[in-house]
Amino acid sequence: MPVKEHRASDYLRTQQDIAAYLNAAIEEFEGDPRLLMKAFRNVAEAQGGVSEIARRADVDRVGLSRGLSGKRDPRLSTVAKIASACGVRLRFVAASR
Repeated sequence: MPVKEHRASDYLRTQQDIAAYLNAAIEEFEGDPRLLMKAFRNVAEAQGGVSEIARRADVDRVGLSRGLSGKRDPRLSTVAKIASACGVRLRFVAASR
């Protein structure tokens, strides 16, 4: 049986799916926000691509593409715009110690 490539974006159909996926990415990012940006790239692919998210977020497409590459540390303002364009909001919860 051939192995099929797994694409996270194929499973991100609802806002709840997207929120759960991004929350899981935050849990795993261990202080490296670049992993979160890679997760946002998958969300962008599920919602029409980087160009569509850039249009909705009112940000430069090339800059957004670079930011979603996972090679740069994002600004909080950029993350908030991307989240909004993807139909989710940033939230903070108390950390367990």
